[in-house]
Amino acid sequence: MTTATPWHSGRLMPNSVPSELRTPAHEGTATQHALRLDIQGLRALAVSLVVLSHAGVSVVGGGYVGVDVFFVISGFLITSLLSRELRATGGISVRKFYARRALRLLPASTLVVVTTLGGAWLFLSKIRFADYVGDALSSALYAVNLRLAINGTDYLAQGSPPSPFQHFWSLAVEEQFYLLWPLLLLLSWKLARRRALLVAPLVALCLVSFGLSVSVTESSPPWAYFGPHTRVWELGVGSLLALFVARLEQLPPTLSAPMTWTGLACVVLSALRFDQDTPFPGYHALLPVVGAALLLAGGCSPARFGAGRLLSRQPLVWLGGLSYGWYLWHWPLLLIGPIALGRPATVRLALVLSAIALLLAWATVHLVENPVRFHTAFRGRHGRALGLGLGLSVGAAVLSLIAAAFPPAIDSGAPAPTLKGTLATAPDAKSRLTELLDASETRLPSNLAPALTKIKDAKSAIYRDGCHVNYASTRTPTCVYGSRSADKVVVLFGDSHAAQWFPALNRLAQAHRWKLVSLTKASCKVAAVTIIQGGKPYVSCDAWRSRALAKIKDLRPSLVIVSSSDAGDPAQPMSNPLQGWTAGFRDTFRTLAGTGAQVAAILDTPWPKGDAVDCAALHPLRLGRCTNHVPQAIRDQTRTDAIKEAARSTHTAVIDPEPWLCTREGTCPVVVGDTFVYRDDSHMAEAYAEAIAPVVGDRLSELFGTDLERTGLR
Repeated sequence: MTTATPWHSGRLMPNSVPSELRTPAHEGTATQHALRLDIQGLRALAVSLVVLSHAGVSVVGGGYVGVDVFFVISGFLITSLLSRELRATGGISVRKFYARRALRLLPASTLVVVTTLGGAWLFLSKIRFADYVGDALSSALYAVNLRLAINGTDYLAQGSPPSPFQHFWSLAVEEQFYLLWPLLLLLSWKLARRRALLVAPLVALCLVSFGLSVSVTESSPPWAYFGPHTRVWELGVGSLLALFVARLEQLPPTLSAPMTWTGLACVVLSALRFDQDTPFPGYHALLPVVGAALLLAGGCSPARFGAGRLLSRQPLVWLGGLSYGWYLWHWPLLLIGPIALGRPATVRLALVLSAIALLLAWATVHLVENPVRFHTAFRGRHGRALGLGLGLSVGAAVLSLIAAAFPPAIDSGAPAPTLKGTLATAPDAKSRLTELLDASETRLPSNLAPALTKIKDAKSAIYRDGCHVNYASTRTPTCVYGSRSADKVVVLFGDSHAAQWFPALNRLAQAHRWKLVSLTKASCKVAAVTIIQGGKPYVSCDAWRSRALAKIKDLRPSLVIVSSSDAGDPAQPMSNPLQGWTAGFRDTFRTLAGTGAQVAAILDTPWPKGDAVDCAALHPLRLGRCTNHVPQAIRDQTRTDAIKEAARSTHTAVIDPEPWLCTREGTCPVVVGDTFVYRDDSHMAEAYAEAIAPVVGDRLSELFGTDLERTGLR
């Protein structure tokens, strides 16, 4: 299998049957197959890199490349096994192939899936349990990588903590590859007259997959990381090596030894030099993949002073034999362990938990894997093995569905006033909101609407309609809401912290007959300042901003409401941040004023302490633990000051939302009345934004008059 993590979290590894460690020896040698203990040592290195990286050991920030090494190993070993069968029998028994894999993989993986689901029920976030059930179910059905790729493209889900099942993604990738590879190999074997014809389809597949890996890494990192189409080439490289073993065994030691040391250096260098900001896989994956290929190829002709001599040491061989189980156990322990123990997730604790995972791996091999795998009941009885595999997969799936029907309960207190209804009928909505903020409870109300488990699922129309533009895109779709036929146009412009005001503004637009046009892009700031995104300058934001400003000019709006998050670092360091951000905001405000529209800048909302929904699920009767306070809740005071300074010189109105989320004493509760304030670690919840629409409307009327008539504009 393989191994796991942002996207660099979750890979599984190929622990295989002993016969897979034997590759065809050159004809005429004393033994039919050469035992490759160096491969077990390579597995040990790869799994160690992954585990240390996940444990937070910074020196191996790129340890996730161990998964890519395992992909190459898996392709090499499985194809070696299949090619031996082809030469011996002229065919491939697909039934036998899958029976072997079922016996090898499913007993341990099923045990880990069921145990992890129990741990998630007991200790992890109650509001995410439905997601974890879906992850467990898709892991049992070898599709979790597709689920992770889809969720990874959801902007509002990208701040979510990793799933305890995330490491099953690479197992899913491998099984998707092996669903077709034996058949493709058999077909190529039957049609080929020369070896070149045999390898041609695989070479073409690798080239196409690598090209997709490079292009998709740029456009959609989650799909590049978890997608099978971007990973096939790594398995294919190992498979190609297996088809040329006889020739590789003829390499002279003067060549094979340097190959292995070069390969080892490539793998270690990538682990040391790469980190979470490295665009991966893409062309960066070439370094560990080529390194693994050189190690495998050079090891076909063992040299006295080659790296194989190091990798064949008994401790590494022993650890390589436990690599599959260690990988399966370490990830859920790292995620669940600190919470279960009530301790902060430190590197030291992570290393202790990783050591415990190794002990569990040893126990799993001797008490579960080997007893099942070598049981006489399955010897030569492939139908039974397939039946066991199917039973284990179905059993894990059924247990997941049963767990979904009995989610962990979330405690609550007494019912609270209905926020939306109260503000809608209040003579002075702002004063009534202030009273409700001051009276906010420290317990979840029993009538919370929507329920805590539904808050993250709620998405406004601009997300459902694809109007909130993703990171890579520079398009400016025409997204019109409110009163679509109205003459008066209001534009909402900025990033997701502008988009969070859409529910309030859409409600006002419908009530006052405005045509509301939404122009928002993920993490794209209003200020004309290039920021860093994904470890490089966010140039697509700059291009989108220019296009959006041009589109706003064509719309000839009465009012433009702008807002953006205070997060995001400039690509070029600023000697004077206040001056630099002021200049950036001033440029944008002047451009907007040049359209003839009035401009209102909403300051960033106060931020909660981490993910407010997760915190409330853990402490439903002690919400004070989740409450933040001003000034800590203000993410960047410098940026707030910059907006105010830029607004003074451009006649831009400034709206401060702090009084709508925090008390006069500076306490920012997570629940007001019957409504939750936040959806995650920075955004307002949809229901809260809609509920405070009357307060927003009153503030706009103060600035621009009822229905914007004070502007005297179109």
